[in-house]
Amino acid sequence: MADLIGLAPLISVVALALLLIVVDMVRPHRDGLIAVVASLGLLAAGVVTVAVAAQGPRDVLGGAYIRDELTSFLDILFIAIALLTVLFAADYLRPRGLPMAELAATLLFAISGAMLLAGARDLLVLFLGLELLVLPGYLLAGYAKRDNYSTEGAIKYFLLGSFSSAIFLFGLALVWGFTGTTRIAETATILQAVAAGAAPLSAGLAMGLALLTTGVAFKIAAVPFHYWTPDAYQGSPTPVTGYLSVGPKVAAFALILRLFVEALGPLKLEWTPVVIVLAALTMTLGNLVALTQDNIKRMLAYSSIAHTGYILMGLAAYAGAPAGSAAERAGLEGLLYYSVAYAFMNLGAFAIVALLQRRPGVTSQLTSFAGLGSRALGPALLMTLFLLSLTGIPPLAGFFAKFYVIQAAVQVGGAVTILAVIAVLNAAAAAFYYLRVVVFMFMRDAPPNAPPVTIGPLMRIGLVVTALATAFLGFVPPVIDVTQRAAAALL
Repeated sequence: MADLIGLAPLISVVALALLLIVVDMVRPHRDGLIAVVASLGLLAAGVVTVAVAAQGPRDVLGGAYIRDELTSFLDILFIAIALLTVLFAADYLRPRGLPMAELAATLLFAISGAMLLAGARDLLVLFLGLELLVLPGYLLAGYAKRDNYSTEGAIKYFLLGSFSSAIFLFGLALVWGFTGTTRIAETATILQAVAAGAAPLSAGLAMGLALLTTGVAFKIAAVPFHYWTPDAYQGSPTPVTGYLSVGPKVAAFALILRLFVEALGPLKLEWTPVVIVLAALTMTLGNLVALTQDNIKRMLAYSSIAHTGYILMGLAAYAGAPAGSAAERAGLEGLLYYSVAYAFMNLGAFAIVALLQRRPGVTSQLTSFAGLGSRALGPALLMTLFLLSLTGIPPLAGFFAKFYVIQAAVQVGGAVTILAVIAVLNAAAAAFYYLRVVVFMFMRDAPPNAPPVTIGPLMRIGLVVTALATAFLGFVPPVIDVTQRAAAALL
């Protein structure tokens, strides 16, 4: 019974996915009904998660899974991402004849994988959660199967994703073989002896660490493992692109927290330089290539790569700080807060792109935003809000996210402080391509025969939620408190 209570949030999401399939069988082609049932079910899953979290931490499945502050924090975030994706998808899918039920059910199965990752305390459970996350993601990327771009992006995502999963599994097998256990706590204990010099760091174990790092770097689209991202994002249906830009990324960072912080934390001196280099390359190349893009979805794809670099800076601050120091905890807090802020503002930006594409045939080229301020002031102002937050303009959520990770990096000093300087320079460069969209919206004439912009009720609710979170997240003390408790669960 205790295990069922601990797994209740995960079970509720899987049950909701199955319910949506049954509802679609009984009442087919009722996309509005599916969206409402999915939304209400996700709200109920959120309530279940909060109720279970209030009962305190507990080990589940003999210690292979844990329900702690971090698990509950991430579960709520994943449920929010799924809910917003459902709200944004309904208006986009209907004109294209794409079924809502299949998308919603597939999305929920993917979210269940993310939730399994959030609380995994066993290497095999981590891998199972990872595969449950990415396999539905391949289907979502190719959801518009009659669109050549969607098929091409999905194939690239699937092929590279399969290779990266195999690389990750080989690394996991090597770590398992050289430590003799799959339990994260026991792995950390054994590696503590290696870090103390009581046992050697064998070549096989070092190779395992390298393979794990490579596999995870692909999942977060870190440079140079980012090549699948632009094509997968451009080809996917826009609401799916929004999900892919935040859901799998945050879930991959959940995997990083459980694997690199909890299991491989004793060896952080060995992998800290790799994280610093990955962070610097990722944020710099992502921003530089985004400067050259004329397609909004590709621009936001490279922007997403750059934000991966910023989030990695929080991990670098943790890794570079002395054990038990305030800077170590600040790095984890910055990483978690950035994940929340990024999820809301990036989903909001993609929602506006989806809104303009509500009528089939409308492209995601930059010119499609020309004159939006004169023909649809509300969406233009919301897009401006999201882009300013992505830039890091105060007092929006994106500013506080960058502030926390940069502050943590400065506290550590050394090479991590240099990383903070690189991040500031990159944030300044990113302002150019974000503000260029604002210029098109308010300082360019609308194209002739531009289609009217209409907002459905579900889309309106989602935009209100993302806008409020983007504007006021930094002023809500409970968010900071929950983030601090989630980070403390790792240390």
